[in-house]
Amino acid sequence: MTRRTYLFSLVSLLALALTLGSSAVQAQAPSIVMASTTSTEQSGLFAHLLPAFKQATGIDVKVVALGTGQALDTGRRGDADVLFVHDQVAEEKFVAEGFGLKRLPVMYNDFVLVGPASDPAKTRGKDIVSALQKVANTQAGFVSRGDKSGTHAAELRFWKQAGLENKGTGYKECGCGMGPALNMGSSTGAYVLTDRGTWLNFKNRQDLQVLVEGDKSLFNQYGVMVVNPAKHPHVKADLAQKFVDWVVSPAGQTSISTYKIGGEQLFFPNANK
Repeated sequence: MTRRTYLFSLVSLLALALTLGSSAVQAQAPSIVMASTTSTEQSGLFAHLLPAFKQATGIDVKVVALGTGQALDTGRRGDADVLFVHDQVAEEKFVAEGFGLKRLPVMYNDFVLVGPASDPAKTRGKDIVSALQKVANTQAGFVSRGDKSGTHAAELRFWKQAGLENKGTGYKECGCGMGPALNMGSSTGAYVLTDRGTWLNFKNRQDLQVLVEGDKSLFNQYGVMVVNPAKHPHVKADLAQKFVDWVVSPAGQTSISTYKIGGEQLFFPNANK
């Protein structure tokens, strides 16, 4: 073997060793699965938040974005390690049934009713219940997520408060996430109840604008909890708890508060309030 051939073989072996070593490190990198809402994903929050968490802990987070009801069902099946959702009543039931460990508040924003600028139902103002009554009575178009999400649960509460079994002929359920529901609303000129975070990150608004906001009942709280390993022993509870501990810590709360679009803050941390 010539010296040149020997050196070439040596370099090749070193390169192969480095590649295999890198692959081994990547394969061993800790990771967790988080079932969360489409609003946290589609608002862009996780693209901002999770790299900061990985930098702090070295843990990867794989997000499954679903409606809150579906996210909770994912946790019940043991197909997620941690949940980040926004339907407090359903979350507390999840914990009471033994599927989750302690639920902690993380952050909040609010819901808003968006609709065409012409506002054919004359909903503009602060009263969400009155607005829905007007929508139903004028048979205006309304797109509901219809997916058992936190937003859908809030919408159903408002319809119940409005005392309306018949939501009008313009009421349609899409069984879809927040972004697709808004796309349907913008393409048909319909009203849509949305969380403000997704709305601020939504680009295809066309003629839609915020018409109802500021009602205290539109408050939108998010919570986080680890799936109970007593129900599903394979759950990575220790790693999931590290995410929970970080997201409610000053570092995690600061990361949430610094996420803005066009200078407007999307979520407001309240873990310690």
